[in-house]
Amino acid sequence: MRIPAHSVCTAIRDDIVAGVYERGSRLTEELLARRYGVSRVPVREALRTLEAEGFVVTRRHAGACVAEPTEQEAADLLEMRMLLEPLGAARAAQRRTEAHLKVLRGLVRLGQERARRGNSEDLRSLGGWFHETLAQASGSPALTSTLAQLRHKIAWMYAVEAPANPVESWAEHGGIVDAVARGDSERARTITALHTERATAAHRLRFPSGPGGPGALGAAERPDRVRTSQHPVNTPSLRH
Repeated sequence: MRIPAHSVCTAIRDDIVAGVYERGSRLTEELLARRYGVSRVPVREALRTLEAEGFVVTRRHAGACVAEPTEQEAADLLEMRMLLEPLGAARAAQRRTEAHLKVLRGLVRLGQERARRGNSEDLRSLGGWFHETLAQASGSPALTSTLAQLRHKIAWMYAVEAPANPVESWAEHGGIVDAVARGDSERARTITALHTERATAAHRLRFPSGPGGPGALGAAERPDRVRTSQHPVNTPSLRH
């Protein structure tokens, strides 16, 4: 069975975000093909896609390596999200379907229930699904794709502290859905902007010294350690 390149791409991206591959480490086609149980062809295609997304860079004499973003590049991602998330919510108020509303309302109910119980792990997953669905409700594939890439890269570069008041945070989610359901674009934009600004304050850089900074090893000095991948792509649990 030929494994689609996008499945290999998803697996490699997930492992980069999870820290399986360290920043600056080499990503050889042969190693990746063995690890994911595929040929080198989908690996090569996946690396090209990941380079376009900014997760991988090609270096002379080294080939494909995990990118080493600067602190400024990381900060730019948060600023871009603060601009695009409210836009997505405003568009969702104009273009959402009843199916989108049903999913969003269900996620808010679950989130509010989990918030009252204090289950932070569930809340993080539910929050991700909420914002992904809200982006899809915008009816803009380009915006949805851009926001998905931002979420992946932000998760790679930042650790996120749990909200000090998760009940209030999920009340904001509920306010966003109410505005979207009423078709109130400006209200949806305003609440989402406030929510995104508060969420941004909880982000902490995983690599505050930046590449080459104090305490950071350069790519040439760092051993190409690779922790165990949790995303094989040639098994029945193939990710799509």
